[in-house]
Amino acid sequence: MKLSVLDQSVVPEGSTSATALHNSVDLARHADRLGYHRYWVAEHHATGSFAGPAPEILVARLAAETSRIRVGSGGVLLPYYSPLKVAEVFRVLSALSPGRIDLGIGRGGGAGSVEAHALSNGPSGHRGEHGFTEKLAELLGFLYGGFPPDHPYRPIGLMPVAEPPEVWLLVASPGSAQLAGKLGLPITVAHFGRPQLTREVVRAYRAAFDHGSGARPYVQVGVGVYCGESEQEAQRVFASQRLFRLRMGRGVLVPLPPPDLALEELRGQYEPLADEEAEWPRCVVGDPDQVHKVLGSMADELAVDEFMVLSTIHAPEDRKRSYQLLAERFGLTGQGTS
Repeated sequence: MKLSVLDQSVVPEGSTSATALHNSVDLARHADRLGYHRYWVAEHHATGSFAGPAPEILVARLAAETSRIRVGSGGVLLPYYSPLKVAEVFRVLSALSPGRIDLGIGRGGGAGSVEAHALSNGPSGHRGEHGFTEKLAELLGFLYGGFPPDHPYRPIGLMPVAEPPEVWLLVASPGSAQLAGKLGLPITVAHFGRPQLTREVVRAYRAAFDHGSGARPYVQVGVGVYCGESEQEAQRVFASQRLFRLRMGRGVLVPLPPPDLALEELRGQYEPLADEEAEWPRCVVGDPDQVHKVLGSMADELAVDEFMVLSTIHAPEDRKRSYQLLAERFGLTGQGTS
């Protein structure tokens, strides 16, 4: 089973957004040594919680700081940008780090309405479902060719001439999964966002997949994981995420609180997610054996090819330890943790 890392560059309370970006660089080096397959960074705008509005810049730095692991975006929010510019940026990244760059594409989230308006230079930049499909088709055309002979963009020759990045579609609904299937793209399923739909999303993707594309269906599942030496320790570090989500549900986007403060503030609070019903939890919390059992069940039931692990943990050393315990339990082959 392949394991990868999704990093949202979360800002820990008591730290700074600049430090959060350096924590991402440090964690990427750690994941590279441990044997993780990919390291993706998210895109968020104008929030005190996440420090990464420009994944393409962070990808360049991470690729330069690592030697083996694939590096990419999880994902670039295409509705806000020009497909030509995104294709050019990721061609440069691929030329600098051949065979190691992934371009994960997202269609929504990551910005409020005002920020989205500013990013896209007006409402025309975010044209709904049809607009996204058009933009995605243009992006694939720029990266891989395939514009029809009469298309106005067909004469455009992109530089540099290099192996294109691997393109992925981030999906959270059956509709987006069907689109990825029709295009023959690999998917990453946002289980940590909408766990009730995961099975349905995977089923829709496989049913719609165009096998004539020459590719095969590839399912990556994004899941929250909080791993500790004991279940008690895992629950302690998970407390930060619990309080963070509780605050987020109230519209408060602030840095990630430390676990001891979170445990104190959560005492007596009703948490909406506590009664959530789903086939598998959106966040898997426990010791290495407990986590391995849950992920193994998901892998068997859904024929998962790869897990993209998100661990929103306050202390950088606790976060690195969670990923290390997971890597050891799954038998990842790395170079140690020096």
